[in-house]
Amino acid sequence: MNDQKIILSSLAMDLKRVALGLHRGSQIMARQFSDEALARKRELDINKVHPYLAKLLNRVEASLTNLDNPRKSEDALMYSTLLQNYSQKKL
Repeated sequence: MNDQKIILSSLAMDLKRVALGLHRGSQIMARQFSDEALARKRELDINKVHPYLAKLLNRVEASLTNLDNPRKSEDALMYSTLLQNYSQKKL
């Protein structure tokens, strides 16, 4: 479980950086951290996590594939907070 906590915490930080990049108008920064967040998500074994978290991770991936949506900054920040809270409370 400790590995999953590290991965989820890292994913949360990558999502926060995506939100900051989008907020600043830096598409390059947002795309770079989006790619890193997707790579972190692939490190998790989705079959071994709680169904709530699996559903949340699928939404994160869907959100990161379309960074042109005007609400992506807020979405990335929301998912970052949810994942950070989950990793601190549940794992």
